[in-house]
Order: sequence, then structure tokens, then C-alpha cells
Amino acid sequence: MRRPWEPVLDQLVRERYGRLVARAMLLTRGVGDAEDLVQEALISAFGGRATFRSVEQAEQYVRRAIVSRFVDHTRRAGRERVALDQAAVLRHDARDLDATELEIALAQIPPRERACVVLRHMESMSVAECADQLGLSEGAVKRYTYDGLRTLNTLLGTAEPAGSTPVRLIPTAEVQRDA
Repeated sequence: MRRPWEPVLDQLVRERYGRLVARAMLLTRGVGDAEDLVQEALISAFGGRATFRSVEQAEQYVRRAIVSRFVDHTRRAGRERVALDQAAVLRHDARDLDATELEIALAQIPPRERACVVLRHMESMSVAECADQLGLSEGAVKRYTYDGLRTLNTLLGTAEPAGSTPVRLIPTAEVQRDA
């Protein structure tokens, strides 16, 4: 006897697994890690009492679970330092590993910055959605995104888009009175 959510899971894996792995690869440094991340997200999404009404709804949940799992793993295992060290090695051997410049650069920025950049610019989430997903304030999401993009531009040798305005701090009324 099939459970009600099984057809949604079957269709999601059949039709969108490749896209989910591709998104996960933006966070991880390899196909194997990305596939593991997707599998964990699928188990998380469908392991309980899944009540998805559509494949689109399930995919959106799994995409968010991928990012949550990535941030949790990185924080819990203390992998940030190891990832940065390995990224330096990958930079040397990038052609041998067939890794893209973006993946290598993303591997070199801190996990929260990486998650914010991926969610905001590759998943097209709003600041509020990103903040909700990562359990951060909207201001923190803006700052992590800005810092991550600045670092990526440095690593990739690119420039900020023309007409972009850098983040500027505006003093409060109390600070202005003291000045």
C-alpha cells in the first residue's frame, strides 16, 4: 500500500533530482557531497508526515532543507577551517577536478555568507525569506550577502555591477548629537 506522499516523491526525484543536485553543488565542493545533501533533504522532507500538495511545493521545501542541512553540517562539524584549507588546494588543481571557478570561490567564503549569496542570488529568495530560512535577522542577511559578494568579486576578479550602491551606515540621532 502506497502512502499518499509517495507519488510526489517519485515525481520529484524523477523530474528534478538533477536540478536539486546542481543547486547543492553551489554549496558543496563535489558531486558526492551534493548528492548526500540532497538525500538528507529528501529524507527530512518526506521522512515525517509529508503533506505536499504538489511537486513544486515539495521541491521548494527540499531546496530550503538543502541549505539548512548545509549550514547545520558546517557549523556542527567545524568544517569551515578545513573547507578553506581544501579550497586553497582545489584552486591549484581546479582543472584536474573539473570544478568551476564559481564553485571554488564559493567554497572559500564562510558558510553563512555562502548560504546568503546562494539563497538571494541563485534561489532568488527575498531578504525576508532568506532570514526566515536561516534564522537570521534581515539586517544580518543583507550584511552576509554584501560581504559574500564582495569576497566573491575579489576572488573571481570581477567588479560590482555598474550603478550598485555599497552598504552605508547612517548614524542615528543620538550619534549625530554627540558629534
